[in-house]
Amino acid sequence: MQKNVVTRRGRPVGAKTFEVEPALAFGAVVRALRTADGVGQETLAHQAGIERSHMGKIERGEHMPTLAMILRIAHALGRTAGELLLETEAALAEQQNPHRGRE
Repeated sequence: MQKNVVTRRGRPVGAKTFEVEPALAFGAVVRALRTADGVGQETLAHQAGIERSHMGKIERGEHMPTLAMILRIAHALGRTAGELLLETEAALAEQQNPHRGRE
């Protein structure tokens, strides 16, 4: 007898939070790249196939996108997901050690 498996969207069962710092850093990177390119939030959201309000939540760090969404956002920005993640890592490193490299 086969079990009925229910697939649920969102966080895994029991997960109540997500890490705020990476979400904020990723959102700041997306916003900085978007504004540097002169692209509006609604335009980027449309190109990435995401609701504009959801894109706003991502940029504000209120939502951590899935890998598939990161890939779509990167493509819409004309960059790779790796580039977005490297920028995010750099932003996180700067937050953790703001005086590094300024000597």
